[in-house]
Amino acid sequence: MHIEEIDKSFIVTAPDETETVFFDVAQPPFTVHGLLRDEEGYYRIPHALAAATNIGVQFLSLNTAGGRVRFRTDADRVILRAAMRCVTRMPHFAFTGSAGFDLYADDVYRGTFIPPMDLENGYTSELELGSGGMREITVHFPLYSGVTRLELGFPAGSTLGRASAYRTAVPVVYYGSSITQGGCASRPGNAYQNILSRLLSCDHLNLGFSGSARGEACLAQYIAGLSMSAFVLDYDHNAPDPAHLEATHAAFFRIVREKQPTLPVLLLSRPQPNPNEEELLRRDIVRRTWEAAVKAGDQNVIFFDGTEMLRLFGGDSGTVDNCHPNDLGFYCMAKTLEPALKAALQKQSQRKQ
Repeated sequence: MHIEEIDKSFIVTAPDETETVFFDVAQPPFTVHGLLRDEEGYYRIPHALAAATNIGVQFLSLNTAGGRVRFRTDADRVILRAAMRCVTRMPHFAFTGSAGFDLYADDVYRGTFIPPMDLENGYTSELELGSGGMREITVHFPLYSGVTRLELGFPAGSTLGRASAYRTAVPVVYYGSSITQGGCASRPGNAYQNILSRLLSCDHLNLGFSGSARGEACLAQYIAGLSMSAFVLDYDHNAPDPAHLEATHAAFFRIVREKQPTLPVLLLSRPQPNPNEEELLRRDIVRRTWEAAVKAGDQNVIFFDGTEMLRLFGGDSGTVDNCHPNDLGFYCMAKTLEPALKAALQKQSQRKQ
């Protein structure tokens, strides 16, 4: 017996595409954020750079973590039709998080386009929005899968328009580990960067590479050349050992700082509420990068002690495996960073006026 035979709320029905008009989101009036695109699909950093970094980054750069499509519509339903080149399944990660798409209307969560369990190279899914006039829509891409093409369908006669700009249009850039990529949020909208994007109306770029963010200089140089409103550095988990973190962390920061001397930089140690001896050692390495910068007169760098983050609400209830945050853990991270990031973005805005 299957669960949907017992509980009808678990039934996922095929959408009715009758009198539905589909659009490729790569075309106006849709705007895609946080992703690059070529004829083979969506990706996060240039292919040559990904190949020069490491094999993990080369593969994971094709995952769409942080990607969003934004638009306005008065449609009462939306059908999503996605073509995908890679799909990630993990025992401790909800499939809706690794391969699903979330929809928000006026920053209110309205549902997830749920992937089928037998998903291979794409799927079609539908969400009912009901009446309500024109609304600002954000659809979050999957965190751990690759998308080659995304189409959205609307009832014939629906009105479509371009979404209003983010209040902070120059993106916040995040570099880090699987936690940065979004593991293990139950759905894409609950990754902490996506939460912050909604709270602060800021665009962002997610450069989280699960198990593969090792602080390489080539990636630091690439990030240093990006147009950013702020930079969040968080790859503690992927440094193979404390010695590697010690050898690369301050150097990575300096590469970015030398290119962008007034950029707000947030330095994070891993979000672990019950740290062991090595985790405390790693935290102190990250802290020393901050201390050295402050001592040198840097007024735009902030350190966040990851051992305190999840204690905001859930403590050890904030992870799925004593490592990767669940939705509660990501919310704790977002609320911890929100005041400092908000102040930093306001300062940047004033500086440019």
